[in-house]
Amino acid sequence: MMNSPLFDDLDTVPSETREQALFAGFAEKLQQLTATCPGLARHLSEHDLDAIHDRAALQQLPVLRKAELMAAQQQMPPFGGFVDESALEGSRVFMSPGPVFEPQLAGADPWQCARALYAAGIRRGHRVHNAFSYHLTPGGFILDEGARALGCVVFPAGVGGTESQVQAIRQLQSQVYVGTPDYLQVLLDHARGEEAPLSSLTHALVSGGALFPSMRQQYQDQGLHVQQCYATADLGVIAYETATGSTIHPGMVVNENLIVEVLIPGTGRPVQPGQVGEVVVTRLDSAYPLLRFATGDLSAQLVDPSPCGRTQMRLAGWMGRADQRAKVRGMFVDPVQLQVLPAQFPDLQQWRVVITRDGDRDSMQLLVTLRSEASMPADDLPAYREALAESLKASTNLSGNVAIVDELPDDGVVVDDQRNYETD
Repeated sequence: MMNSPLFDDLDTVPSETREQALFAGFAEKLQQLTATCPGLARHLSEHDLDAIHDRAALQQLPVLRKAELMAAQQQMPPFGGFVDESALEGSRVFMSPGPVFEPQLAGADPWQCARALYAAGIRRGHRVHNAFSYHLTPGGFILDEGARALGCVVFPAGVGGTESQVQAIRQLQSQVYVGTPDYLQVLLDHARGEEAPLSSLTHALVSGGALFPSMRQQYQDQGLHVQQCYATADLGVIAYETATGSTIHPGMVVNENLIVEVLIPGTGRPVQPGQVGEVVVTRLDSAYPLLRFATGDLSAQLVDPSPCGRTQMRLAGWMGRADQRAKVRGMFVDPVQLQVLPAQFPDLQQWRVVITRDGDRDSMQLLVTLRSEASMPADDLPAYREALAESLKASTNLSGNVAIVDELPDDGVVVDDQRNYETD
């Protein structure tokens, strides 16, 4: 169906048929999965798995949060018993921030990215410049495997080395960019500064950061059709934007083979359709099943069907974090990562990372207060701030400046995301 606006027939099956297929044999699959994944068996040990036949019954199972998965992995390395390790031969294993270890699943397009690429207008034979990281995390591989399954030719650019990346796009005449939203503009600006614009690029699928309305318009003005997908290292592509021609439809269509719920944050109870809640996903993969896995992301279910004709459930898109984790330049910043600061700097009283926008780029600043009894000569403050900045980069893999302030609000906030997703 390469000339069709739809990826395959699954895009238009009736919603009731899709729901029945998602729960067909669900209880039996759970029994099989708990037999091969002891961590999952412990997690579900107090529940009647034979009773899980529909979405309402699924809500009786506990939500699995990333902190619980991390704790299980630390107690029982490497996967906490949530993976059938006998199914991983010939595969890859990744380490995402946290740290959380996750395996690559079997088969072509294991993270179900081809459908999102296709919806963005990317087709067989397109040359794809992949500027997602191939280091440690699965980000680069998610897009790489999906594009190759679609029949594209992929250049694994990874991150950094802007001059080399620009040269590669020019030489290969790549039509497609995949990567974080803001790095695309870095490449375009670099090429324009050399008076040789990257005119071959016509399409982009971005993720790992917010595609602000002003940013999307800026790309459109430069002749680039840009769509975004919502993906995580644990689950792959959860949802993606669709379009009719050049018109991008509101919200995102949920990917196939996933059961997505929108819950009241911190609970297992669903919100009303249209209300904002935490995105929770179930995926019954035989090697790495995830049951009611809490992403920590906020969204809302869109009730009306998509104008593109797809019948999948729709989300309003990424609407913030249910917890304090925030994605900055494609990497998560988690309060847990900042726990090293008081151990390394005993004079700290409070600390908070503030995330804002500086033009078209994410900006991060560490604000700290010092204990009242701490005294420090003014001449020592620059070196102290520099040491804090180095520790911040070491713990988050992201750079940011540091400011010592007189006070911070006593509200428990450690990661303060002040970006405006409606207007920026």
